[in-house]
Amino acid sequence: MSYHNPFTPPRKSATFDDHTLAEIRRAAATGIYDIRGAGTKRKVPHFDDLLFLGASISRYPLEGYREKCDTSVTLGTRFAKKPITLKTPITIAGMSFGALSGNAKEALGRGATIAGTSTTTGDGGMTDEERGHSQTLVYQYLPSRYGMNPKDLRRADAIEVVVGQGAKPGGGGMLLGQKISDRVATMRNLPKGIDQRSACRHPDWTGPDDLEIKILELREITDWEKPIYIKVGGARPYYDTALAVKAGADVVVLDGMQGGTAATQDVFIENVGMPTLACIRPAVQALQDLGMHRKVQLIVSGGIRSGADVAKALALGADAVAIGTAALVALGDNDPKWEEEYQKLGTTAGAYDDWHEGKDPAGITTQDPELAARLDPVAAGRRLANYLKVMTLEAQTIARACGKNHLHNLEPEDLVALTMEAAAMAQVPLAGTNWFPGKGGF
Repeated sequence: MSYHNPFTPPRKSATFDDHTLAEIRRAAATGIYDIRGAGTKRKVPHFDDLLFLGASISRYPLEGYREKCDTSVTLGTRFAKKPITLKTPITIAGMSFGALSGNAKEALGRGATIAGTSTTTGDGGMTDEERGHSQTLVYQYLPSRYGMNPKDLRRADAIEVVVGQGAKPGGGGMLLGQKISDRVATMRNLPKGIDQRSACRHPDWTGPDDLEIKILELREITDWEKPIYIKVGGARPYYDTALAVKAGADVVVLDGMQGGTAATQDVFIENVGMPTLACIRPAVQALQDLGMHRKVQLIVSGGIRSGADVAKALALGADAVAIGTAALVALGDNDPKWEEEYQKLGTTAGAYDDWHEGKDPAGITTQDPELAARLDPVAAGRRLANYLKVMTLEAQTIARACGKNHLHNLEPEDLVALTMEAAAMAQVPLAGTNWFPGKGGF
């Protein structure tokens, strides 16, 4: 005979929680896996688990009103005839026209230009609006080759060869038929309204030797002017970084699992790849072992939200960061003012991730003309520029407090960790000690 204690509330399983039970029921009812956008929703060690020490007697801080702290960064100094110099080390990650509306892409270009930084095309080609409003535009060269042509390669300021993405390392992209409008179909040479799935690997190479050949081809097409980036998902950052450098990259872009995506399988987003925090130090170690740290620049992306995150990534050895999801929020994505419409879609502001459905009330992740018209690219661009300005000032404030006159002078010695996991991943001491897991001693 079972007995329920009336003084103890029913206890649910931590393994079979409400979300897990709902997903089992959904899978049983539909027979298809779940597709969504955005990034991982599980909690993993992140920049919040690190703290800066700041200056005191043993360190001398800089006076913010009198002493400069430089925030600029130059990318592509290794081989490119025309490296790009940015006022801030915060760049805009690749997000395609198709995944985003034309107005959203224009707004990203406008905001990046005001802030003195770069934006990136994403899959699907380069639009005239994006090129026209982006002072510095990076052209993504992906396995799909959608929209790729030598003319646009030459129109770009840098080229980013995408080998992997943090939300889905080893997997290709998705763009469902409801977002393949006449214009998107023309740019990608696809039938209108038909689901497309990008390849998970480039069709013309099978390893690092082929990557070296591809980089040389791109340099010849662009007369060795453009910096060549290689973007990898956070899976094996030491070896991927080393191989990218050996293949001839000017810049390595490293995307952790908190990075977003327009659409892929939920099981991919939550279970493949490594946290951004775990990726940085192995990549920096690879650069150092090859004598290429600061000679080949490292851009880190995946879950960057604030100037503190920026400063921590740079202190761990990155040269710059890239933001995607945060940039969309700055434009107006998941804004509570659209809460009533989010509710009609079965979600809520702050949780909306069904970007693949093309029904975004904010007009950002959609190809619906009426919804897209809701986003004013001029006003949205100003919001993004304001956000980038604040992030840069925050990072600058932290650097000054640590006695540094350039963001790149921040170093691991300026950091401590709050948890064992973060200490091990970032290889900085656990707060109050001089030890991190793997170092030995205490």
